[in-house]
Amino acid sequence: MSRITRPLIRVWVRLGLGLALALSLAAAQPAQAGDAETPAPLPASESPQPSTPDAGGIYASVCAQCHGADRLGGMGPALIPETLGRLTPEDARATILAGRPATQMPGFSGVLDPAMADALAGLILTPLEQTPTWPLKRILASHRRLLDPADLPAEPVHGADPLNLFVVVELGDHHATILDGDRLEPIHRFQTHPALHGGPKFTPDGRFVYFASRNGWISKFDLHSLQSVAEIRAGINTRNLALSGDGRYVAVANYLPHSLVILSADDLTPLKVIPVVDDSGRGSRVSAVYAAPPRSSFVVALKDIPEIWEIKLADDPLPVYNGPMHDYRLGEGTARQTGRFPVQRTLLADYLDDFFFDPSYRLVLGAARDADQGQVVHLDARRKIADLDLAGMPHLGSGITWEYQGRPVLATPHLKESRVSVIDMTDWHTIARIETLGPGFFMRSHEASPYAWVDVFFGPHRDALHVIDKGTLEIVKTLRPSPGLTAAHVEFDRYGKYALVSVSEPAPNGALVIYDAATLEEIKRLPMNKPSGKYNVYNKISGSTGTSH
Repeated sequence: MSRITRPLIRVWVRLGLGLALALSLAAAQPAQAGDAETPAPLPASESPQPSTPDAGGIYASVCAQCHGADRLGGMGPALIPETLGRLTPEDARATILAGRPATQMPGFSGVLDPAMADALAGLILTPLEQTPTWPLKRILASHRRLLDPADLPAEPVHGADPLNLFVVVELGDHHATILDGDRLEPIHRFQTHPALHGGPKFTPDGRFVYFASRNGWISKFDLHSLQSVAEIRAGINTRNLALSGDGRYVAVANYLPHSLVILSADDLTPLKVIPVVDDSGRGSRVSAVYAAPPRSSFVVALKDIPEIWEIKLADDPLPVYNGPMHDYRLGEGTARQTGRFPVQRTLLADYLDDFFFDPSYRLVLGAARDADQGQVVHLDARRKIADLDLAGMPHLGSGITWEYQGRPVLATPHLKESRVSVIDMTDWHTIARIETLGPGFFMRSHEASPYAWVDVFFGPHRDALHVIDKGTLEIVKTLRPSPGLTAAHVEFDRYGKYALVSVSEPAPNGALVIYDAATLEEIKRLPMNKPSGKYNVYNKISGSTGTSH
């Protein structure tokens, strides 16, 4: 399907939905005065009482084509409480009537009255009778190969350094911008699925990038030809994706259904759907999945089960034993798993929502959202080996490391406390707590920079960014790129020369602000529509300790 054809189809779909609904509603209206069939008015005592609007019928007419007859999504997201989050009935009603700016969601105030909108809002906020599933059959049905790999060019068409490109996610109108990291100029902008989440992932050579959206769509994009290659819907509510160290497999972590989906990185063909359940059959949302390249595996954090999972990726993996094992050479053990992508489960005493690898990838540093401390888990010993003094909901997924006084340290912001914690990674004690102007979300640095940058995303000072000296662990400067507007997510270019900051506001206030990483002076800003994350190809594929992976 061409790029021109798709928008036209979407326009016709919207017009068709509105017209169909208008016609159906008109057919239900009483006949006008003077018509031959017009009945005489009933006495007031015999007048029928207003009936409750048929929410199911309205949904079928207005919503089903984009959001699925079963409310599990299609072109639009699933309309169920699990994906609508904290949406109130009032907000749902307003969206139904007015639509959503910068999306394909039209307003239906011309064809729905307030009572109909209220009924529809009540329906989509009502849980389904059965827990929704997204089986392999539905995943396969959504699979789209958009380009023949044989048609892709051998060299980049844009002339920029392919390893110093940035992918900038703009949430304001669901687009991504490809930025030349040398000239600091956009070279391409394209539409994405709504609500990208979890950070894009790059192939080991940096050529292709993969995106995950909240509504389950996984997309593959070619950074040489600047074209989308393939896409598939792997879940209903997705948290993030990971790409294996060898670039062969994509793993998709789902909140809904409770599953982990393994795809071929070549064209996103689904290879296996792994239900996420414990021994009793209780399911769990998947908080995150990350690749562990030295281990040839994916490591998975679970929201509702106190376990951590490791998915083995060898072509002919050894059997995995999730119970007592006497001698693996003789197959003497219980809970034995064989075949492709076996799951090795490590049982824990507490939940682990998010985590960070040590440089060896043998240790996982994790924390639960409501826990008073974190924990260090040894993946080979399959047990906790230490506690971490990390209350206040640390955001370990954005933690970074560097050498401090000859020791490796981990630094992480906290989502509920106004500080950055610095942890000694040799004995796990807290070296420093750096007080900030508010809870933070992202922390970034670069091997060539003496500074670490952290935002204070949650709180009244969300327009501020702290610059921390990695040698003294002190804040040396606080920047405000756009006073009064949210500043977030710093990322460096491949050489550590520039630091790019998002002013995460809708257009026309949103911007990408570029600083000289040495002098901390602003040198340029580019208008953007609510930019969030920025991801440099080289830093990601080289495993820079100053960024997440």
